[in-house]
Amino acid sequence: MPITIGKLTPYNKCLSWEQWEEETWTKSVTLNVSLEEGNPVKADWSEPELILAVNEYTPKDAVPLLATRELNSKRKREPTLKEDGEENLMTKKCEEENVCPNGSGREARTARCPTKGRQKLLSGGGGSSKMKRTVNETGGTQRMMGRTPPQSAARAKRRQSGTPTPTAPLVSPSGRWGQTLCPIDAQTAILIGGQGSRMHFCKDPMWKLCTEDLSWVAAETLAEGPTPEARIGHTAVYDPDSRRIYVFGGSKNNKWFNDVHILDTQSWKWTMVEAQGKVPPLSYHSCSMFRGELFVLGGVFPRPNPEPDGCSDSLYIFDPHLSIWYQPIVTGKVPSPRSGHSACVMQERKIYVFGGWDTPICYNDMCMLDLGLMEFSEVKTTGKAPSPRSWHSSVVLSNTKFLIHGGYNGNNALSDTFIFDTDNNNWTEVMLPQLSLPRAGHSIITMETHVPWQENRDGDDVVKTLLVFGGGDNEGNFYSDLQSVAVEELLAAI
Repeated sequence: MPITIGKLTPYNKCLSWEQWEEETWTKSVTLNVSLEEGNPVKADWSEPELILAVNEYTPKDAVPLLATRELNSKRKREPTLKEDGEENLMTKKCEEENVCPNGSGREARTARCPTKGRQKLLSGGGGSSKMKRTVNETGGTQRMMGRTPPQSAARAKRRQSGTPTPTAPLVSPSGRWGQTLCPIDAQTAILIGGQGSRMHFCKDPMWKLCTEDLSWVAAETLAEGPTPEARIGHTAVYDPDSRRIYVFGGSKNNKWFNDVHILDTQSWKWTMVEAQGKVPPLSYHSCSMFRGELFVLGGVFPRPNPEPDGCSDSLYIFDPHLSIWYQPIVTGKVPSPRSGHSACVMQERKIYVFGGWDTPICYNDMCMLDLGLMEFSEVKTTGKAPSPRSWHSSVVLSNTKFLIHGGYNGNNALSDTFIFDTDNNNWTEVMLPQLSLPRAGHSIITMETHVPWQENRDGDDVVKTLLVFGGGDNEGNFYSDLQSVAVEELLAAI
C-alpha cells in the first residue's frame, strides 16, 4: 500500500525512513520512491521514480538489541494496556476538573475546564479518531507514525493466529480542543497536546504542519528527550532568536503543571527546565514572548478540596537565560483575576489582554500592559465590541490590528469574528463564510501559504494567511479541520 513519509519543501529538504517491527530485523527491503505533485529536480528524469535496493546487516543477537532500543527510546511513558485502563478509571473520577465556565451543570463525557461555580461541559461525541497502535508480545504499545511496515513473517503469524494487525497511520490530527499551534518558521507550525471526546487525551499529541501544501506529518517521534506529558490549557511560544519552543503549564484531569519544556527546533531535542523561583501550576493562562522572556498572566490554579479552584491576576516572568521565575513590580489598574483570556503583543511594546472568565463572570473588557513602563491601563474602546467570552483565540494581523474569533460565553460556542485597531481603539465585526462555525478552545495563527498563480498577483504565489484549527462546539463535536482565510481579505472586510 503506498504511503506518504513526508513532504520535501524549501524548508524541509531531507526525509528519513526507518523500518523496525517487533523482534524481526528486516534483512532486505526494496523501496519504490515516487514524487507526487512536484517537479523533478533533474531535467533528464523521464519518470519521477527511483528504485532503491537496501541490504541491511542482520545481527545474531537481535532480541537483546531490541531490549536496548526499547530502553533507550524516547517513548518511556508509553502506557501499557493495563495503564490505559487505569487512566480511563482515573478520568471517570475527575468530576470537578476542567469544567467550562458559567454553564448549567449539564452532565457530559469529555474535556472540561476548572471552575468555582456552575458548570457546563464540553460533551463527548464524534469528531475525533484514535491513534493506531500495534500491540507487541510483552503487552506494550508501539506507535505507527507516518509509515506502514511491509509484510513479514511475524505479521503473517499474527494474521494466522487472529491477532489484530496494525492499520494505516493517521494522516492528520484527530479532533481536539485545548491544544497549541505554534509557528516556527515561514512555512512550518507545530501542534502540541489537546483533548478529544470522552475526556480522552489525544494519542497523537504532536504534529508538524507544512503550509506549502497544508499537509500534516506526525511529529512526536521526530524529537528526542523527555516529551511533555499529555495536557490541555497549556501555552507554547516560539523564540525566533534561539529557535526554541517554550511549553508551560496546563492540566491533565486532576493533575496540574508548572513545568517548562523546551523544544530546540534545530536539534529536535526536548529538555525540561530545572527553574528557580516560584510559579503556581496554571492552566488557561496567557503567555507572551517579549525580548526573550515569557510573560505569563492569569490562569486557573488548583486549591485543596473542598475549596474551589481559583483564577489568578498575577504576572510572572520567566527568564530562559537564567532559568528563573520572578514577579515584576507593576503599576496601574491590574486586570481582575481571569483565565481563558487572550493576549497579543503589539508593536513590541504593548500587550493587549481581552476577555476571559472567573466564574460566574465572563468578561469582554480590554486592558493593556505597557512593557516599557510596566504599567497596566484600561482601554476605552469604540465600535461594536465582542460579547463576553473565554476560550476564544486571537492573532496579530498587522502592526496595529489583531483579531478575535469564537470562544464560549457560558452557554454556547461562538462563531463571530472581530478586528481591533490599536490606532483608534476601535472594534469592527467581520463576517466570512470560512469563520462561520461555532468553536471554542481552538487555535489561530498566521502563516505564509501558496496559492495558484493569478494575473492580479503578478506571479507572486505566496500570501499571508490566517489558519484556524480544531476546537469544539460544546455540543459534543471536536474538530480537526483547518480553515484558511487570506489576511488581506480580512483587512479588506473592515
